[in-house]
Amino acid sequence: MPFEALFVPDALRAAVSDRAWVDAMLAAERALARAEARARVIPDAPPLELDVDPEELAREGRSVGNVVEPLVRRLRDVSETAHYGATSQDILDTAAMLVAREARGLVLADLDGVKRACARLADEHRATVMAGRTLLQQATPTTFGLKAAGWLVGVAQARRRLAGVQLEAQLGGAAGTLAALGRNGIEVMRGFAEELDLPAPAVPWHSIRFTVADLGASLDLAAGACAKIALDVELLAQTEVGEVREPAAGGSSTMPHKRNPVGSTLARACAVGAHAAAGVLTGGVHEHERAAGAWHAEWKALSDALALTGGAAAWMRETLEGLEVDAERMRANIRPETLSEADRFGGASKPEEYLGSAGAFVDRALAEYRDR
Repeated sequence: MPFEALFVPDALRAAVSDRAWVDAMLAAERALARAEARARVIPDAPPLELDVDPEELAREGRSVGNVVEPLVRRLRDVSETAHYGATSQDILDTAAMLVAREARGLVLADLDGVKRACARLADEHRATVMAGRTLLQQATPTTFGLKAAGWLVGVAQARRRLAGVQLEAQLGGAAGTLAALGRNGIEVMRGFAEELDLPAPAVPWHSIRFTVADLGASLDLAAGACAKIALDVELLAQTEVGEVREPAAGGSSTMPHKRNPVGSTLARACAVGAHAAAGVLTGGVHEHERAAGAWHAEWKALSDALALTGGAAAWMRETLEGLEVDAERMRANIRPETLSEADRFGGASKPEEYLGSAGAFVDRALAEYRDR
């Protein structure tokens, strides 16, 4: 996408790059050869080392609709047993799981950073009184610590779901029967998955895309959890509110006085893109044993969803780690009518006296965070 380095950390960009996909495809082909050699389907496992240009593969792949076929032609120049009994989708789907595993680790690390920052803010500001806002209007008093505790729980839930998505190997052969492997199909499939340290599926999932949809939905939720924090920060940082400030200078090309909330802005932009990509991953209907089009649409969408969710998490982590909280401004902004409910239910003379279970909720959020 344009200006990708603005949105996505370098390590994550590399993890979902064309080079990463090709390396993962080669890893899948080598694992298949080793599994077949172990099952004595082929005499030995050739090394299948190859230096290939991803752009060249893509250009050649235009005539067949994928990049595996031109890769396999090259591999068969190395060994005639390369890709034995497999189909293009086996290799590309398995590569997708390897790419996702690597990229997900980076995304989870930044989500952990967001959690740490939220936990620190919740603990430090458990007594920092501010106006609770509903439908963008001041409601009743709350604390900034409780707001941060809510952020913490949301990110923690999204992180757990994303970490729990099971990324399975794919091996089914031409139409999902592994007929070319005779009676050795299940043994090879198990060995293939074992070689890659991936779970073996019950059946090939060429057109049963739950794993991909689950991953897309989980990435969408994680990006959304970061976007919620970003939106709150943007609103609290408005000139008329001024209760928080982002660490970045946030300058303008024409207005020297501006301090724009750039971290939150870019986190939200990433989340919008991740949501769009997730829609492709969760909405595909794949016909019969192999799909014509829906599968092909997943490749870019998966890279985008991983990269942009990671971008949202990275920007939010950086923003929260340096967030400036103006406790005095928070207290000064509270309007007298925020105690109108208190007047109905026993009365309170100041906001600090009408916080209910805010402190207990912060403790519950922090206890859950520390227990995991």
